[in-house]
Order: sequence, then C-alpha cells, then structure tokens
Amino acid sequence: MTGEFNLPRRRFMRVAALAVAAAQLGMGRAALAESARGTSIPATAPGTNTSFAEIKQVNAGVLNIGYAEAGRRDAPVVILLHGWPYDIHTYVDVAPLLAKAGYRVIVPYLRGYGTTRFLSADTPRNGQQAAIAADIVALMDALGLDKAVVAGCDWGARTANIIAALWPERCKAMVSVSGYLIGSREANRMPLPPKAELAWWYQFYFATERGRAGYEQHRNDFARLIWQLASPKWEFDDATFARSAAALENPDHVDITIHNYRWRISLADGEREFDELEDRLASLPVITVPTITLEGDANGAPHPDPAAYAKKFSGKYEHRLITGGIGHNLPQEAPQAFAQAVVDADRL
Repeated sequence: MTGEFNLPRRRFMRVAALAVAAAQLGMGRAALAESARGTSIPATAPGTNTSFAEIKQVNAGVLNIGYAEAGRRDAPVVILLHGWPYDIHTYVDVAPLLAKAGYRVIVPYLRGYGTTRFLSADTPRNGQQAAIAADIVALMDALGLDKAVVAGCDWGARTANIIAALWPERCKAMVSVSGYLIGSREANRMPLPPKAELAWWYQFYFATERGRAGYEQHRNDFARLIWQLASPKWEFDDATFARSAAALENPDHVDITIHNYRWRISLADGEREFDELEDRLASLPVITVPTITLEGDANGAPHPDPAAYAKKFSGKYEHRLITGGIGHNLPQEAPQAFAQAVVDADRL
C-alpha cells in the first residue's frame, strides 16, 4: 500500500460522517481514517511541550541508560526510539499524548546520546544495528517489561524493526517511520546509482579520519544541516534544536556514530557476540507483529519506497502517508499522527 487505507465497508459510513469536520480542522487522511477506530488522539501543535518531567537511570546490559517516562506504571507499555542526530525530544509531544491515552511511555537515550553511559571503559563503542537493539531488550529486562509496543524513526525505526523480527515475543506491535530498515552489509556492498549515492554523502565523509575529526569539531553545525536537509519544510527554532543538540555532547557520541556508518559499509568490524544475530538479520527476515509504517510527504532523507517493503510485513499491516510538509523527524513534526499510529497499531 502507498498511503491509502483499505477500511472495511462497515466503517465506510462512519468515516464519511467525519469528513466534513476533518476538512474543517485540516486533518490528514491518517487522522480522519483512524478516528473511526476507537481512541482518537487530540490535535496537538508541534512544540506544545519542551521537556520531560525527569530523566531516570537504570543499569541495563553494558549500559546505564537514561530514559524519560510518562503515564501510569501499571499501564500497557510503549517504547519510543529516537534516531541520529536527534534525541528523546523527538517524542516530547508524543509521550504525553500516549500517557493520556492510557499508556506507560518509555523514551530511552540510545547508546552515545544524552545521559546514557557505558558501565565499563573497556566495552567497545559499537554502533552496529544488533548491539543497539540488544540494548533495548536489556532495558526491557531491567525494567521488568515482558512486552511493549515499539515505535521509532531513523535509527530508532531500524531498532524497532530488529526487535520485532528477532524478539517478536517481546513486541506487541510496531510503528516504523520509513518502513523496513533492517540492513545487510552484503547488500550495502553493491553500488547505487549516482543520485542515490549522493544522498549518503555523510556516510562516505564519516568513512575518513577527516570526517571523524570534522564531526567531532562541528557536530552541532553538522546536526543542524542534517535536520534541514532531512526535513526541508520543518521550521524548527533555535531552542528546539538546542534541546536535542545537548544530547550529542555525550562522550561516546562520535565513536558510536562513526562506527555505525563505517560498520554498515564493512569498513569496521562488529562484536563477535552479535554475529549470530547479524546473520539472521542479513536474511532480511519478515516481520510478523502488527505494524503501521509511516512516511512524511516531505522527507528529504534517503528512504525506501513503501511498495518496496510492504511484503516484509506478514501480519496485520497498514501504511500511512502523513501530509502537510512532514519530513524525516516525523514524530516531532506530526506528533498527533504518530501517536495515533501507535494506538491503532496496538489495536490491529
């Protein structure tokens, strides 16, 4: 599917009855279609919230993970995963919406971001995809969470994909911006057409020591540029950027970022303990858990066409195109649509 909803006929009249009100409110097709399903997330302007109540810390696996939390502790759990070069503020408006909808919301800093720290100086600063996903499973174990709805964008979407694929028993449902993002290093060896390679310019920059030094020295300018290129119609202000840029000052951030992009194109090794997981991921496994994928209509970052990954989801599945100039950081740019997708994925 490419953004259209195949709603059962019995709901057609209910959706139609909402059309006039939706048009008056400027609702996108996603919000219109899904308001007929049950819980309707209220309209929320991006930037309504600017902070989380507190940041908690917990030892989980090789990390002491910093995370924000909202909602009742006895409520169904949603884990929201950010990407690069963003941070937990991607979900600063989404989290309270989901808490009000009846969820316990966990928003962790990934390794190399914010207050998350390695427990040992000897642990490799590894950014490979399986390691990041294993961190989140370890976080669930540390918090005593058997199962959760997992949702994310960018690195966070890939991490959600991996958890859903490798640990489906831990994943009640999934929301993924830009769809299926599990990577294969073997596939990444194949050259792309020049225009597609151009979009990955920073990956090749990071492959050099000059790139590492440049990112270390200019990480805020670099992150701002990525934000602008990836979301060309998002008019974020300096304060919004500064809140997230602070997370990039983590002492392991550069190492994790550089390793992640070098590992993808086989210029850096991973840890052997993840070899078996990476072998399974290299087969690009089908995801069986209920899933909603999202795409913004103005995403300037490299992303696959929805038609290319629809068959990678064998369970209940929907794809939604979020309109209105929405870019790569979709949860922060369109928090209502993202929160609605989480609620609806949980009820597929």
